[in-house]
Amino acid sequence: MVVVTATQARHSEHTQESTPVLRFEDVVLGFEGVTALNGVSFTVNQGELFAVIGPNGAGKTSIFNVLSGVYRPQRGAVRFGGEDLLGRRPHAIARLGIARTFQNIELFSNLTVLDNLMLGRHHHHPYGVLAAFAWLGKAQRNERANRRAVEEIVDFLELTQWRRFPVGLLPYGVQKRVELGRALASEPKLLLLDEPVAGMNLEETEDMARFILDIRDDLGLPMVMVEHQMGLVMDLADRIMVMDFGKPIRTGTPKDVATDPDVVRAYLGEEHRVVEKP
Repeated sequence: MVVVTATQARHSEHTQESTPVLRFEDVVLGFEGVTALNGVSFTVNQGELFAVIGPNGAGKTSIFNVLSGVYRPQRGAVRFGGEDLLGRRPHAIARLGIARTFQNIELFSNLTVLDNLMLGRHHHHPYGVLAAFAWLGKAQRNERANRRAVEEIVDFLELTQWRRFPVGLLPYGVQKRVELGRALASEPKLLLLDEPVAGMNLEETEDMARFILDIRDDLGLPMVMVEHQMGLVMDLADRIMVMDFGKPIRTGTPKDVATDPDVVRAYLGEEHRVVEKP
């Protein structure tokens, strides 16, 4: 069942009127005769949560790898904020303001929550090595600013009680929250969420859904999300693109997707169909 609050409805109207911050145009990506992406096109607006769904092997992860600079497609164009992303290395794309979380947690388990979050601030350390060692001038001011930014993320994601714990000792759902916080620490302009609730129990999933909505509605941050949990996607996304064998078969609002007969049969199941009221 699709749940759309008044706030979400107003937000959807706003995002549809916005100028796209990301353009993914007619992208073709293949590996040794296997086509991973076949003419994929979509846009993402400022403050929009755009979800990509589909079965394993549909091309979802390939989209993220193109956006992150891991793969370079054979054809197409990808532009973010007016910048051409194709041909740029991952660290250069990250500096443009694109941050990514991963399906499998990639944190330093022996470091504390605070230290892991500070790693997300590495783009915000412009001072030289000598200044850092000497703890002088701009290095000291930058360190204090970075610490303040990290503490704000700790508050935002409700991590205060775990802030000084090694990440490896924390519950799985909290670790996923720390990974999200590390991405936010880079102050991104676009956030890529790769199965953000994979492996979570119901309570952890509800917490993560709340934080994702807060990121969109309070921070106005555009997001692209890949997720297999259809209930979450239907409740959170402004628009959804359904992938199959490397091609989009439907792009639209959750209601559009949920009422498409082909999508319902292939991916959602009849129980997700939205029934129009008379």
